[in-house]
Amino acid sequence: MTHPSAPRLTLTARLNTAALDSRRGVIRLHPEAIAALGLREWDAVALTGSRTTAAVVGLTGPGIPVGVALLDDITLSNAGLREDAAVIVAPVTVYGARSVTVTGSALASGSVPPATLRQALLGKVMTVGDTVSLLPRDLGPGTSTSAASSALAASVGITWTSELLTVTAVDPTGPVSVQPNSAVNWGNGTHAADTGALTGTPPSRPEGKRVSFDDLKGCHIPAAKLTEWLKLALDQPELLTALGAAANLGVLVTGPAGVGKTTMVRTVCEGRRLIELDGPEVGAQAAEARLAAVRDAARAVRAGGGVLLIADVDALLPAPGERPSEPVSNLILAELRELIATPGAAFVATSALPDGLDPRLRAPDLCDRDLGLSLPDAGVRRQLLEVLLRDVPADDLDLSAIADKTPGFVAADLAALIREAALRAAARASADGAPPRLSQQDLTGALTVIRPLSRSATEEVAVGAVTLDDVGDMVATKQALTEAVLWPLQHPDTFARLGVDPPRGVLLYGPPGCGKTFVVRALASSGRLSVHAVKGAELMDKWVGASERAVRDLFRRARDSAPSLVFLDEIDALAPRRGQSTDSGVTDRVVAALLTELDGIDPLRDVVVLGATNRPDLIDPALLRPGRLEKLVFVEPPDAEARRDILRSAAKSVPLADSVDLDQLAADLDGYSAADCVALLREAALTAMRRSIDAADVTADDVAVARQNVRPSLDPIQVAALRDFATSR
Repeated sequence: MTHPSAPRLTLTARLNTAALDSRRGVIRLHPEAIAALGLREWDAVALTGSRTTAAVVGLTGPGIPVGVALLDDITLSNAGLREDAAVIVAPVTVYGARSVTVTGSALASGSVPPATLRQALLGKVMTVGDTVSLLPRDLGPGTSTSAASSALAASVGITWTSELLTVTAVDPTGPVSVQPNSAVNWGNGTHAADTGALTGTPPSRPEGKRVSFDDLKGCHIPAAKLTEWLKLALDQPELLTALGAAANLGVLVTGPAGVGKTTMVRTVCEGRRLIELDGPEVGAQAAEARLAAVRDAARAVRAGGGVLLIADVDALLPAPGERPSEPVSNLILAELRELIATPGAAFVATSALPDGLDPRLRAPDLCDRDLGLSLPDAGVRRQLLEVLLRDVPADDLDLSAIADKTPGFVAADLAALIREAALRAAARASADGAPPRLSQQDLTGALTVIRPLSRSATEEVAVGAVTLDDVGDMVATKQALTEAVLWPLQHPDTFARLGVDPPRGVLLYGPPGCGKTFVVRALASSGRLSVHAVKGAELMDKWVGASERAVRDLFRRARDSAPSLVFLDEIDALAPRRGQSTDSGVTDRVVAALLTELDGIDPLRDVVVLGATNRPDLIDPALLRPGRLEKLVFVEPPDAEARRDILRSAAKSVPLADSVDLDQLAADLDGYSAADCVALLREAALTAMRRSIDAADVTADDVAVARQNVRPSLDPIQVAALRDFATSR
């Protein structure tokens, strides 16, 4: 586009009769006129007569006056000019074309393959409505296309030099320049084949549904920063150089997988030349192929300007310990370093695993700037759902309820959720013969199937229909978990108003079978947070460093799926007292890693740690100080009232005869844990089946027989020791 303050010249248009320039889209100007416009030879200019078009500018030969512009017949026609008419010439911003659509004669469209068509138009500047010829420009750097001329002659015959095409669409809008990676389409729908396969050049950005800047929910701040950096580095580098700063730009964009890093970069680069490489795809190739792909992409950007985007760059340039070091990494980094040092070129990389990235990529002469995309919270998830469902026929949907039940979901997860819901709606419409419409039940049902990327590597906690209300007694336990886990989610403004941080962690300790894990399942059923459950012993590994890495990976997944709950069952096996082990210091290092994650330099945000143990006296004391597992909750063995509540809850699905008195039964079960009470009713049901396979209910006699087989498991000595520990704390 032409800037309002850009210099303009009004010149006299004359027909250029030179055969070298015939129908090639070139305007010839006097060197003084080019200097007055602030241009260099082969830059683009806007030409305004009765209509506005664009062309590339070249130098006139000797003897041509300063006030004369030489145009070929096609360029005169595109500008709506006649010879000796006045033409306004001004600098113009031209972007590399992502796609160009042209129409022509049946002979040309049926004979010229898209690859040859692209080569013929290479380097030409055009706008919608322009007429262009098949004559290659063959003028200026990077436009030698003798192979295209031979191919055109073979395809069309001798008439190829007189073929004229009409430009019907360009992307982006405005004047564009055909590049080696531009997709060139015939107006009848024939599309250019993959440019990388045909020419060896890297493919351009993939086409798809446009995402506007406003659609980048939750990413507006990093997108605005990237926009500003690109503007200063590519459009206004003189501002930086005037201040003694280099206009180089290398950016590393990090964030959880599927959060929209690549989409944000594509949206910000809308209107700019953008060449993409897929890190995993290129990284899976042989060393020579990897280097060739990066070199071709870097050279294309250096030659034409723009931005090189490498998605998931950690797969192309992993950390030295991730896989055997290869010399090709040095050569790839050298190519990227040369690209960033080139004026008018920028480099952007994305990674969901920045810790697994070659640290040399963060050098000052490479990616010296970082942008981090965070996980969307409930409000942002609701906005993303609104964007994704904007054009979907649906009933009244409560998207806030869905957003509350999708902790840890990123944009890609929400898109998968909607696809699953659409399958359900389509199946219903197919059966009913009614027009398809999405319902709240479709989205709710899809929640039972779709798991977020952040939890794809972990086991799910069995939830069922259990809630905290189903947990009998355990008043102190439920209150502690409500304050530590649910209050920060439900009342964050209150914590901010009072100037305090929510509790970081809770330790549940008590005898076996008293409902510690059951409470966690009840918390998970609220659906307001993701739960990462692991037994302490599962993180232990015989290989040096593997256990510490497992701890780091666990907490990284928790951060990526926040708000989340990390449940460490049997935590005494993971974090015993240091200095007392005989395993070459493995457990000591694991404890140190756990302490660092809980209260290190990188603080936990929206992550609560919940530990459970039967032996709290074995846990390292450093883990139990404030700021770590600061709330210690003793889960008492159930008393008679609690046992009654547990039996009633367990008996909801067991048909009991009138002869069964749960109140009396609960009073007689002294020494039974919560698990023992549930096991007693299960054994009574099996006893009824042994009595009669057609039994309709469970009688008091069945319960009496079951009591002979299910004995109390609580150890009085252990319970007394735990009570003494609770008193001492």
